[in-house]
Amino acid sequence: MSKATTAVEVLAGDNSTAALDVERVRQDFPILRQMAYGQPLVYLDNAASAQKPRQVLDAMQEAYETYYSNVHRGVHHLSQLSTDAFEAARDKVARFINARSVDEIVFTRGGTESINLVAATYGRKFLTAGDEIVISHMEHHANIVPWQMLRDELGVVLKVAPIDDDGNLLLDEYEKLLSPRTRLVAMTHISNALGTVTPIRDIIRLAHERGAKVLVDGCQAAPHMILDVQELDADFYVFSGHKMYGPTGIGVLWGKEEILNDMPPYQTGGEMISVVTLEKTTFKKAPHRFEAGTPAIVEAIGLGAAVDYLTGLGLDNIHAHEDGLLAYATQRLGAVPGLVIHGRAKEKASIVSFLMEDIHAHDIGTIVDRAGVAVRVGHHCAQPVMERFGVAATARASFAVYNTRAEVDALAEALDKVRELFAR
Repeated sequence: MSKATTAVEVLAGDNSTAALDVERVRQDFPILRQMAYGQPLVYLDNAASAQKPRQVLDAMQEAYETYYSNVHRGVHHLSQLSTDAFEAARDKVARFINARSVDEIVFTRGGTESINLVAATYGRKFLTAGDEIVISHMEHHANIVPWQMLRDELGVVLKVAPIDDDGNLLLDEYEKLLSPRTRLVAMTHISNALGTVTPIRDIIRLAHERGAKVLVDGCQAAPHMILDVQELDADFYVFSGHKMYGPTGIGVLWGKEEILNDMPPYQTGGEMISVVTLEKTTFKKAPHRFEAGTPAIVEAIGLGAAVDYLTGLGLDNIHAHEDGLLAYATQRLGAVPGLVIHGRAKEKASIVSFLMEDIHAHDIGTIVDRAGVAVRVGHHCAQPVMERFGVAATARASFAVYNTRAEVDALAEALDKVRELFAR
């Protein structure tokens, strides 16, 4: 492993107050040295999945090479080492979001499974016909479809909070949807399609005033801002490892401990049981009652390393850097003739969704790819918000800690080529 000083080490003594040295950060990501079609890779698809620093890759490799074993029930040396590392990752996540207890951290396969877990357990136990669930018009499919399935199965009522033409959540209209029958609000923290940062504290407060529980989809928020679930006071908060520079196949469901322990298991099998006889089974308390079978051991260790990496850089530093990139990209791309940005909310994260006049999003993505620039095109698993804006798809550039203004310029120059090609 290289002994070069890392960006995390540079900032470690500065209490996370120093500005990011982005070039040094980039050295932590081996994949950014790749070429695409003979051009330096410009990776602007971070809202879909972020790249991995060598600190995460090294932690996972070390686990596989030096102490890998199954966890929790082994008494031998390797099992104890793996268990310690696995549970240390849970502790890191708990501290990262300021959970009251490590027992509030459930490891899942990702944000999608976390939401489905709540729908399948809390939803089926505590919701009945006529109860109401409120979502927003800008939710990811993962925070729409599970509630639609509950609606069809149980007869609950699904309500949708509207957004305005800039992508702002209409808080007054949301409040009007809340009623004595509202049992659950499931809302995104940051829209993956528009970048809108929702007024999540007000959303939670208003729901709690009506006695409703709140689930927050934090998949786009976790890599970009300081999270404090105690201060937010939601009842559930979910996010995925792969969007925060960790591996795929690992995610987190945070829930208030008393609520988690009232919920039935999601899956059954080994590890989540207390006692099994042929007549009856009793289950462990959270989090283990929701972690049936052999978990994603090394992926959890990788997530723990990603948390260390983000913490070392400082979420304030990351947010300031990405906020600057968003402002620059909004101005730079907005100057491209014929380009229209969809989503200009008052509070936005580092996502720019756009279209160019009379040019399909997939054509945009294909052409800029040949210039080495990777963007996401399509409906972004948010078809209702596409319908709201009257489009089938957009191109989306999403920025991360390792992106630069020069890369924004590379995208803008590639878009100029798109315009020139279609002007012929």
